[in-house]
Amino acid sequence: MPSKRNIENLEALTATLKGAEGSFFVVNYQGLEAGPTGKLRKAVREKGGEIIVAKNTLIRKAMSDLGLPAIEGLSGPSAVVIFNDPAGAAKALKEFARTNDKGIPALKSGVLSGQALTGRQVEILADLPSQKELQAELVGVLSATMSNFVGVLGAKAQELVGILDAQVQKLEAA
Repeated sequence: MPSKRNIENLEALTATLKGAEGSFFVVNYQGLEAGPTGKLRKAVREKGGEIIVAKNTLIRKAMSDLGLPAIEGLSGPSAVVIFNDPAGAAKALKEFARTNDKGIPALKSGVLSGQALTGRQVEILADLPSQKELQAELVGVLSATMSNFVGVLGAKAQELVGILDAQVQKLEAA
């Protein structure tokens, strides 16, 4: 029979994962002391994420209850990282692991939009630009295209004015 505490933790974790639309990463945080753990939480929070420490059995049960695919790496100490921007959160985790000699947190796996990810895929995601950077790039591409289109239309209009002006001069000369 599950304890009342585990039932409450499962309900909270299930609600959190559901609110995150079933997208999260699982990391191994073992070996980090309290100070660095606080810095890691802050780094992830600055990128719009949150770290939740949970038992692997509760993570598996919450995923099962939400109909999410099974993932690898649910052994040993695990923490769930939920996020608004997957690339930003993955980047924060990878950068933090690079700054300490232990390489912690280790990216185990994750789920993104209902698709299971390996730890390597999460690392690759960390190398992508953030969502805001991609949006800015898209706006730049679209505005350049529109600017070129307006330029072409303006040139054609100017060409038409030149032809009409030449025709008027020709008629006046005749």
